[in-house]
Amino acid sequence: MGFLFCLTCVCLSSISAFNDKCIFFFLAEEKELHILINNAGVMLCPYSKTADGFEMHLGVNHLGHFLLTFLLLERLKQSAPSRIVNVSSLAHHGGRIRFHDLNGEKSYNRGLAYCHSKLANVLFTRELARRLQGKSQQRVEWFPRLLSSVGSLIHAFCPGQLSFTIGTKVTANSLHPGSVHSELVRHSFVMTWLWRIFSFFLKTPWEGAQTSVYCAVAEELESVTGQYFSDCQPAYVSPWGRDDETAKKLWNVSCELLGIQWD
Repeated sequence: MGFLFCLTCVCLSSISAFNDKCIFFFLAEEKELHILINNAGVMLCPYSKTADGFEMHLGVNHLGHFLLTFLLLERLKQSAPSRIVNVSSLAHHGGRIRFHDLNGEKSYNRGLAYCHSKLANVLFTRELARRLQGKSQQRVEWFPRLLSSVGSLIHAFCPGQLSFTIGTKVTANSLHPGSVHSELVRHSFVMTWLWRIFSFFLKTPWEGAQTSVYCAVAEELESVTGQYFSDCQPAYVSPWGRDDETAKKLWNVSCELLGIQWD
């Protein structure tokens, strides 16, 4: 028996309410939680803020995922092996973390705001994976003759080393679902028009969900963590998405904004 919880990330207090109310029923019926997929998202919104005062893309696409993961992490650890999957986007390549203006109050471009939030997803995943590895972190150097198909691709797109988690046995990976025919572009007349014209080339929602499902259940990814996927394959991460110092700073700033302590 499974549970589906629907909540809005536009108001982060609804996530807290989820923890206070819905989680009671979840814990009463289900003793384990093995998979958390953070999929909520908005795109190309005119400038607006969430009920908590955060710029809409930042609040929904990043802080909402950050807070929900924080609230459920202990149960995920208790249920290990477990997986956390964060839905990002290819658009993260155009993103930058503008710490001096996270809420876009000084300057705002709704396309870039979406890109920034998707980069935040990648950085959050990277830092979360690092923290979950903790002192039990192992780094495995991959040599060409020893590479598996998955390891080879990850090594090609993320040169250097491939991370495996052994300590908490909770992994965290992010992904690009592809261009999906959905209502995500509803805030842009032009994009809505283009989506209709080129719908034949877009993925269906079912097809768009496949990489999320892959990251959640694929046996070969059981211990792979901190990586980024597209079309069920390891994909290239922008240089800004591999910046560990930015990832750590974003983590700390996110905690401050949410008023939580997450060490």
